Amino acid sequence: MPADLNGYWKMISSDNFEEYLKALDVNVAIRKIATLLKPDKDILHEGDHIVIKTLSTFKNYNMDFHVGKEFEEDLSGVDDRKCTTNINWDGDKLVCVQKGEIEGRGWTHRVDGDELHLELRAAGVVCKQVFKKT
Repeated sequence: MPADLNGYWKMISSDNFEEYLKALDVNVAIRKIATLLKPDKDILHEGDHIVIKTLSTFKNYNMDFHVGKEFEEDLSGVDDRKCTTNINWDGDKLVCVQKGEIEGRGWTHRVDGDELHLELRAAGVVCKQVFKKT
């Protein structure tokens, strides 16, 4: 059964984010800024339609999609690439696969109580972030 992702989530921890950004070939200046940020997630989840807003003082990134429908994703707000993205449920986990220049790129969201766990993957590097529901 899919998890309920609805809510406003504040970051409480991030592990290995700079290595993840290196795997995406993000330049050093942006990496340094990005690792200092603690972005929030504002998620609207209605059936198969999900909107994930990643909000920070530096940059915001909005992702609006339908689960199970492949789409072209413009990551100009992240690493200036485009990829073909497909997001599906795997039990209670929301799993994203992004096909493009970077092998093994994607992410997984899962909810555990009042925490949202996000695993970011790229080129064999894994970053784990945790958010608390407010």
